Amino acid sequence: MSEQIERLKTVIIGSGPAGYTAAIYASRADLRPVLYTGMEPGGQLTTTTEVDNFPGYPEGIDGPSMMVQLQQQAERFGTEVRIGMVTTTELSDEVGGIHKLTIDDSKVIEAETVIISTGASAKYLGLPSEQRLRGGGVSACAVCDGFFYKGQEVAIVGAGDTAAEEASYLANICKKVTMLVRKDHMRASKAMQHRVNSLPNIEIKYNTEVDEVLGEQVVEGLRMVNNQTGEKEEIAITGLFIAIGHKPNTDIFKGQLEMDDVGYIITKPDSTKTNKPGVFASGDAQDKIYRQAITAAGTGCMAALDAERYLAEVGSVEEATARWD
Repeated sequence: MSEQIERLKTVIIGSGPAGYTAAIYASRADLRPVLYTGMEPGGQLTTTTEVDNFPGYPEGIDGPSMMVQLQQQAERFGTEVRIGMVTTTELSDEVGGIHKLTIDDSKVIEAETVIISTGASAKYLGLPSEQRLRGGGVSACAVCDGFFYKGQEVAIVGAGDTAAEEASYLANICKKVTMLVRKDHMRASKAMQHRVNSLPNIEIKYNTEVDEVLGEQVVEGLRMVNNQTGEKEEIAITGLFIAIGHKPNTDIFKGQLEMDDVGYIITKPDSTKTNKPGVFASGDAQDKIYRQAITAAGTGCMAALDAERYLAEVGSVEEATARWD
């Protein structure tokens, strides 16, 4: 006799601010959500030492503690948090259809609605010294962590619009910003290049890469190498910001959900709806512009409200179909 497949009203994939906020709202709406944490429970904030820009924490809070509190709040309203990873999906095209999810390549479950909160992963250089000092001065978000280096000397790696924008942000609060560009030119738009070049405390080093991040417990300096001459140079810095892009964690949905060329899920205007009825996307999996904990939480709220409304409408398939389209 085959084991009966578990059917759930709402499944949330991912355990960052978007996922847990969706869980809080879905629980309060009596959707009985089940949340799968993924490989990195708590998401990117678990690698952040201090969170000072999330409302409600006047003294700030460390990232892991904040995520524990969000989980506890979601569980208080009835969310079931499960350790596990959704490895494959079979998403229905029909309004009122059932979506099949495989957990850890073994268990299959069914869901009436799915909220995707899988986030995005910052790209790093891959140096052992860089990885060792993540949270100790190495960051992938200048807007998140730049404040802690006010009045200090820092460096940033990258050549695109994001790197130029973050370099400009840092230049407003830091004493000096050294910008490392791997090629002999920047990829950023001309407008962003002009902005960077106009700031006197930004020094751009072309054909330059990171050779080693210096420091034991915290960043104390940087050894750079010119990839044309092989010449190495050391500078004293307290913070290193990596701005070479993000990769949305959406591979399991490729071929089913509409995405841009990078892999960010495309949602319908003014909603978290995807092209599949009953499937909603929130947080950094669909936001390539803001990428902040507070905006992720906001879209998590939106996704839960969208899921609640969808489930209330599927009794009338005709009406629900019209609203989805």
